[in-house]
Amino acid sequence: MKIVLLDAQTLGADTDLSAFYKLGDFSVYQTTTQTEAFERVKNADIVITNKVIFERTLLAKLPTLKLIALTATGMNNVDLKAAKEFGIIVKNVAGYSTMSVAQHTFTLALSLVSRLLFYEQYVKSGKWLQSAVFTNLDRPFFELYSKRWGIIGLGAIGRQTAKIARAFGMRVVYYSTSGVEREERYPQISLHELLTTSDIVSIHAPLNERTKNLIGTAELKLMKQDAIIINVGRGGIIDEEALRDAIESKRIYAATDVLEVEPMQKNSPLANLKQKERYIITPHVAWGSVEARKRLMRAVYKNIKIFMKEGR
Repeated sequence: MKIVLLDAQTLGADTDLSAFYKLGDFSVYQTTTQTEAFERVKNADIVITNKVIFERTLLAKLPTLKLIALTATGMNNVDLKAAKEFGIIVKNVAGYSTMSVAQHTFTLALSLVSRLLFYEQYVKSGKWLQSAVFTNLDRPFFELYSKRWGIIGLGAIGRQTAKIARAFGMRVVYYSTSGVEREERYPQISLHELLTTSDIVSIHAPLNERTKNLIGTAELKLMKQDAIIINVGRGGIIDEEALRDAIESKRIYAATDVLEVEPMQKNSPLANLKQKERYIITPHVAWGSVEARKRLMRAVYKNIKIFMKEGR
């Protein structure tokens, strides 16, 4: 079997790929552009990838390809209908990053609620060295206890986030982006009520026709003054221009691990904001703890082994 990994850089330099060399003729590329994809996979039986797009035209030119093993949960970078027509199996991995993303959500939340960005800079700038008193309370901060945490998208990650919030003594509510009624331990409320009553809002939903620009100018204006909104779902769920305006007007605090276009572009509405204490942007790392990436690659390896065992 000829196996090609197209974007190893997305997995981190510390990821152990040694097991995959035992499966067959294994080639590794750190990154692959769309124009490079065909030459690199034209003779492959199995492709491992995260972000390279396999649309119908490309799939039609790959008669030897039998399996696309995704190093991700999302499958939107593959034309699934065309893959099925051409007899190409597509396997993703679900559930590997639940703990990692929930943890990152709280890393962002605690940093903002504690005004950590201000206090860290206060010390590092040398101002504490010049202080006449032992403390500084120039940026009032608040406890999470008894506050309301609103979750948009109560899937596995949303539930884990809710569990942690409850451990802090918070009151949890959620909004279902799918509209599906389920029996949950937390109250399901409207988006309007969630935004107007929550102290912290976190987004854990997929990007689809129901969630595209779900949070825009009108929705951000509903939020409490100095409330926090966190997006660890997908870029495009929050209108980035609206988010910029809400941050710059000192209405809310915000954190996001995902953007509509990644990596961040120079013309991004969220590049070079002036209110630096009021926002945090991380480069799509919430999913990528060491443990999560190990779980991911074990699952990808298992997907390939099962495929090969079945003799496909």
